Amino acid sequence: MAAALGEEVPDNEDYYALLNVRREASQEELKAAYRRLCMLYHPDKHRDPELKTQAERLFNLVHQAYEVLSDPQTRAIYDIYGKRGLEMEGWEVVERKRTPAEIREEFERLQREREERRLQQRTNPKGTISVGIDATDLFDRYDEEYEDVPGSSFPQIEINKMHISQSIEAPLTATDTAILSGNLSTQNGNGGGSINLALRRVTSAKGWGELEFGAGDLQGPLFGLKIFRNLTPRCFITTNCALQFSSRGIRPGLTTVLARNLDKNTMGYLQWRWGIQSAMNTSIVRDTKTSHFTVALQLGIPHSFMMVSYQHKFQDEDQTRVKGSLKAGFFGTIVEYGAERKISRHSILGATVSVGVPQGVSLKIKLNRASQTYFFPVHLTDQLLPSAVFYATVGPLVIYFAMHRLIIRPYLRAQKERELEKQRENTASDILQKKQEAEAAVRLMQESVRRIIEAEEARMGLIVVNAWYGKFVNDNSRKNEKVKVIDVTVPLQCLVKDSKLILTEASKAGLPGFYDPCVGEEKSLKVLYQFRGVLHQVMSADNEALRIPKQSHRIDADG
Repeated sequence: MAAALGEEVPDNEDYYALLNVRREASQEELKAAYRRLCMLYHPDKHRDPELKTQAERLFNLVHQAYEVLSDPQTRAIYDIYGKRGLEMEGWEVVERKRTPAEIREEFERLQREREERRLQQRTNPKGTISVGIDATDLFDRYDEEYEDVPGSSFPQIEINKMHISQSIEAPLTATDTAILSGNLSTQNGNGGGSINLALRRVTSAKGWGELEFGAGDLQGPLFGLKIFRNLTPRCFITTNCALQFSSRGIRPGLTTVLARNLDKNTMGYLQWRWGIQSAMNTSIVRDTKTSHFTVALQLGIPHSFMMVSYQHKFQDEDQTRVKGSLKAGFFGTIVEYGAERKISRHSILGATVSVGVPQGVSLKIKLNRASQTYFFPVHLTDQLLPSAVFYATVGPLVIYFAMHRLIIRPYLRAQKERELEKQRENTASDILQKKQEAEAAVRLMQESVRRIIEAEEARMGLIVVNAWYGKFVNDNSRKNEKVKVIDVTVPLQCLVKDSKLILTEASKAGLPGFYDPCVGEEKSLKVLYQFRGVLHQVMSADNEALRIPKQSHRIDADG
């Protein structure tokens, strides 16, 4: 084991970057990189006591990295969990496994067990708050009726309904969970509530069962049973039966859903519901990285309808999504369109405009904050008025962009600065250690770099003139941030072999002679080099692979 060397590597050490090899590197590539660094850092090559001590430390780091990556078992664990994975409980079990695939499977099991123990200490609360707003007086009023009423010049906007629900989970054992939930509702002065207790047991890897008990002031006791079962690897069934007791007698209900994977991204559902509102429903849902499509058909009493919806997922950091749907049935026709966007790490804000006959025009605003949902349906008019549709569409956009510019963006910027400052404070000692290691590595490279330059000059090969690594800022108002770069000319020249320099897809902060000069910020590598007597220049992102020389890097002498 690498720990036998007695030299502790930081938890964030990237062994692949340290050896400058691909994550898919073969044993031959690992061995070649290891031998090259051993020749560079071998303590016997340095007579100066200080350099010898530094060489011993770096030599041990390289040896530890090679020892982990050259063993298929330890490499499989490191690929999944990093260096900490090698110290996880259960190592003695994994050592008896034969293949990396078996190691991954075993360690994933250990991870699940730890996750289950952690979940037993959590309640996983979920909640929804819905506030219905009646704003029809904005568009649907007769001014002459209010001429003699004090304050009639202002439209009356009122809250006509509210709903609050909350649930918590309490894991009892590794297979048993208790779920307590409750809700309160009120509409136009009348309301009520209920409370439910569910006990869920995972019976096997293929299914689970759940018993539910409930009671409320509007309805009597409720007893329910829900069963989930995987029939095949691509097909499952869910059955839910319930008995609702009320003053009118016992109302039984039964719902069964059969689902099947039609392909990698598509699910098909068949649902049969019997009881107060009996219906049969079939739907197809296709969910990909960039889109979500649903088509559904329901035949039932009292509602039958057909629905088509589409959602496009933009591949941006704000996870922007636009959506639209059409629903037509015995109740009328509804067209909905809207968008949602991530406004912070744990919050998603969305708005949907609903236009229907005979429902009228509504604006639905939804905010998801972690596991809590806040929903605000605003009913604008009972008629199809173009002005209501226009303001429902344009109003939220104007308000959002104004808030995003004046409130959200400054808040997120300040939050990011606080997080970066905290991250810098937490990693200050590690970064200082990495900086000292990098400076020591550069001193150890001097003699090797001198020989490499002499050999490259003799063949008119690759000479690194200057190289910088860190954050580059071109904005003149932020010149102070330009100091967040370090000179890496010597470490890069040391990696040149046969007039070629190849860097893999990994953070360059882990390369010998490098360290992170600006923790938590985007970094780049800028290289000015000479090849065949001609200057070249290239800028590479931190995790981007780089191969030089290239014709496209050539600096036009006429420019």
